[in-house]
Amino acid sequence: MYYKETIRQMYDIGIGSLPIVFIISIFIGAVTAQQFYYQLTGTAIPTYYIGYIVRDMMIIELAATITCLVLAGKVGSNMAAEIGGMRQKEHIDAMEIMGVNTSSYLILPKIIGAVFAIPVLVCIAAIVGIVGGYLASVPTGLYTEFDYVKGLRSFFNQRYVVMMFAKATVFAYLITTVSCYQGYFVKGGSVELGQASTRAVVLSCVAILIADYIIAVVLTS
Repeated sequence: MYYKETIRQMYDIGIGSLPIVFIISIFIGAVTAQQFYYQLTGTAIPTYYIGYIVRDMMIIELAATITCLVLAGKVGSNMAAEIGGMRQKEHIDAMEIMGVNTSSYLILPKIIGAVFAIPVLVCIAAIVGIVGGYLASVPTGLYTEFDYVKGLRSFFNQRYVVMMFAKATVFAYLITTVSCYQGYFVKGGSVELGQASTRAVVLSCVAILIADYIIAVVLTS
């Protein structure tokens, strides 16, 4: 029972969020490449630094943070509404009467599914963002493919990948726990359920930004 529910959550979070993650990441990479090309125009900095900057920005910061902020709105609100609806319709009370550990059955599979699925989405977002930077720069003639690939292969630090996955895992845990808490303890009617969903998104985003800063300080000190 727990296994099937965990797999369902992983599918809903991972496959269900893949299109929006793909669209956002490709444009973030494209905008990053375009903006840094504009900033470096007329300077003595080599053009191949664009690929280096796009790669590190996507891996260190943009892929994890932007993706999880979007997932906080998509996945977090859905979790809060789902569990909150069950609370209001007394499904949770009925399950507790039957002896089911509702917090474990309803929340734990979501946490496990998110902790496994969201880092994969973040990894895909980083790759797609780098490809987006390529598509926005090389075919348009901003600089050559050789310069972009040279930048991608320059000054690589494996700790950046560790930082990306650390952020993704922590953010996934924050999204699910905050959202499930808001839904599990909701009281009232449909208005309160909508407010709980809104709080879930807002508090998840704030928690992600705070955790982002803390992880950056810890892993770069």
